[in-house]
Amino acid sequence: MKAKGVYLKGFNQPLEIGEFDLPALKEGEVLVEILAAGVCGSDVHMWRGNDPRIKLPLILGHEGVGRALEIKGKKRDIFGQEIKKGNLLIWDRGVTCGECYFCAVKKMSFLCPYRQVYGISRDGCYATHLILFKETKIISMEEFSAHIDPAILVSASCSGATAAHSVESASIKEGDTVIIQGPGPLGIFALSLSRERGADKLIVMGTAVDKERLALSKEFGATLTLNIEEKSFEERLSLIKEITHGLGADVVIDCSGFPGAINEGIKMTAAGGTYLLPGIATPVKEVPLRFYEEVSRKNLRIQGIWVSDTSHLYQAVKMIASKRYPFEKLITHRFKLKNASEALETMESRNAIKAVLEM
Repeated sequence: MKAKGVYLKGFNQPLEIGEFDLPALKEGEVLVEILAAGVCGSDVHMWRGNDPRIKLPLILGHEGVGRALEIKGKKRDIFGQEIKKGNLLIWDRGVTCGECYFCAVKKMSFLCPYRQVYGISRDGCYATHLILFKETKIISMEEFSAHIDPAILVSASCSGATAAHSVESASIKEGDTVIIQGPGPLGIFALSLSRERGADKLIVMGTAVDKERLALSKEFGATLTLNIEEKSFEERLSLIKEITHGLGADVVIDCSGFPGAINEGIKMTAAGGTYLLPGIATPVKEVPLRFYEEVSRKNLRIQGIWVSDTSHLYQAVKMIASKRYPFEKLITHRFKLKNASEALETMESRNAIKAVLEM
């Protein structure tokens, strides 16, 4: 059987559509027909050659939703339900060994040194079909009764799961003040998940380009949105201090990925608070910090967030399936597979909140 995919063969070059043979399935593998693939900001970094993990040629796409076409033997999803032909599926983008120190002892499979990722270290979802390897953790959407547009669901794979990892690591409590730096899909997921944890004041910051995203943040529960180009940092810091009785935010989550946001975010974090960095997914320039004043003296926790595990994917899927939030409004652009290069350009220009390829 043949399938089609779009290949990244040269950094900064248009993707090339090609045909490839699907090998015979091995025991426990699932062949899926891809219905929708998310075009992630990380894909743009890979396309531009900024991710050191990428080896060419590669079919991009680590966010995918598909329908089971063929199963070799028996394969169960995370609920223990047998996967059947026709089931709508979403899967953990990372495949880990389950045996190393980080998998078996630390219970941090996202740090597995042998972790393989669809669309990063293996061919991914910018294709008509994908074989899910035996070790892949799969969620069958048959568990959820309501119909969900596959295009809406794809963001759970990366932005949603990484945001769930962030919010879980922050240990957000009832009544906390949370600042989100960057109102893209990652930031909007972090916003809604923080709200679910009981955060009281939810402040989202973005730039003039983010006008539409900041407006959407209000629909996801933001109590305040700030365009950082309209107020100086001193004015913004003063405002944060004013609404937190001089303390600052309990948790600040940098979803922007811009090094310049780090010092500002740390200054906005209250003593004893937590500053999280899920937005740094590729190498960035060095950021100088005044460790005594801003970290040690404040007893501040700076927490790196690297990807996610299956529990985080499940949290994000449940959030979308609950329909408590308008995740359908994240999807602003839909493209055909052959227009994948245009989709990447649209994401890079920030004209899209979220772009999706539909097969």
